[in-house]
Amino acid sequence: MRNIFLGIVIAFVIVFGLRYCENKKDNREILEANTALIQKELKNVGKLIVTEGSYAQVFTYNDSKDLLYGMFDARKKALVVVNAKASIAYDLSKVNTTVDETTKTVTITNIPEPELSINPNIEYYDVTQDYLNQFSASDYNKIKQRVEKSLRKKIEASELRTNAQNRLISELQKIYILTNSMGWKLEYNGKPIEEEQDLQKLKL
Repeated sequence: MRNIFLGIVIAFVIVFGLRYCENKKDNREILEANTALIQKELKNVGKLIVTEGSYAQVFTYNDSKDLLYGMFDARKKALVVVNAKASIAYDLSKVNTTVDETTKTVTITNIPEPELSINPNIEYYDVTQDYLNQFSASDYNKIKQRVEKSLRKKIEASELRTNAQNRLISELQKIYILTNSMGWKLEYNGKPIEEEQDLQKLKL
């Protein structure tokens, strides 16, 4: 009787041990599969987001040069019309992430700075210039620098940057949805992202 009981106990231990090992193996395989899927999806998110806008500007360029100790001056003037295309890009391939299988946590460690590109088309009208003060390459470079500085300031205050940030956050939300659906956690520089609205609060 004792031998039968002992045999049952041993059989139970063996069966339980086998099932435990199988479950542990299955869980490990699921974890590895989930990790591989997350890493694959993180690479898919790594694309270039470009937000574009158009801007127009008109201003008058004036310049004068004193001659003969200020007795005379030579002037030049032009009406400058600018039509510019501007874009703000986020290169998401530069988003750095770490994947921790143990804690099932994806951590975003770096979000790239936006890249602003301005392509102005500058046209000149009503150009007048005295013989001793004519337009030169220096003037055109000065005008271009003035245009780009003015446009940059205008773009910074416009909705273009906000729209670009919204598109960036939309892409980051895909990471949150993925990790959340698989029971993983998402963090940004050690701070947990517990809901999609937390991404809106990030200082970009």
